[in-house]
Amino acid sequence: MKKLITAIAAAAILAAGGAAAQDRTSVRIGTEGAYPPFNSIDADGKLVGFDIDIADALCAAAKVQCEFVVQDWDGMIPALLAKKYDAIIASMSITEERKQKVAFTKKYYTTPAKFVAAKGAGIEVSKAGLGGRRIGVQRATVSENYVRDNYGDVADVKSYATQEEANLDLIAGRVDLVIADSVVLLESLLNTDDGRNFEFVGPDISDEKWFGEGIGIAIRLEDGDLVALLNKAIDQIRADGTYQAINAKYFDFDLFGN
Repeated sequence: MKKLITAIAAAAILAAGGAAAQDRTSVRIGTEGAYPPFNSIDADGKLVGFDIDIADALCAAAKVQCEFVVQDWDGMIPALLAKKYDAIIASMSITEERKQKVAFTKKYYTTPAKFVAAKGAGIEVSKAGLGGRRIGVQRATVSENYVRDNYGDVADVKSYATQEEANLDLIAGRVDLVIADSVVLLESLLNTDDGRNFEFVGPDISDEKWFGEGIGIAIRLEDGDLVALLNKAIDQIRADGTYQAINAKYFDFDLFGN
């Protein structure tokens, strides 16, 4: 009898999930708004960037209305769990640690992390080369986990609320290097006037232990219907060319990766 009741309860949950998928007409999306070119706020106060365009395309493909909610990065998952929004589209890496708290869709892009330092600084990315160096990194990111785990015993790791703050301290000479997504550093630092005296140092960094399986959309564990809905939408925009058009708007290379 106990097994029968459990089976009936499981079936009810699945049925409820199916109904929720059919009834869902809107999705609240959490994003940071401080991570160009993926998500930022323009001079008119409008959210812009690759993440935002992808979110709009996914909502159109899924036939649901998008509503964006801006959230500081280090509170992103807690706010999702508190039901401030339904999904995070904010360049979040799919990692085993995060999968203990949230579900993820399949990836929608993959890029490596890199270090940036002043041109000609002669800094080698190794235990010896980073010994005593000051490294800036955005707080609560996979890059922070990576640099603390690998170089925290030899370097002075300084964490910041946003990547922009870390970049500004690099420009001002208050840190010797920063580490972040390579595309973000290229667009927000190296391709700017303030960044002309800086360069990438060391190799591409994409160790799955820290950087996961790519960038995905985070969703509450109980919302499996929304995971399925957005996975289907990702497949659709990849198949119909919408994804490629958005990619070309921002980048001259394939962001999706292998």
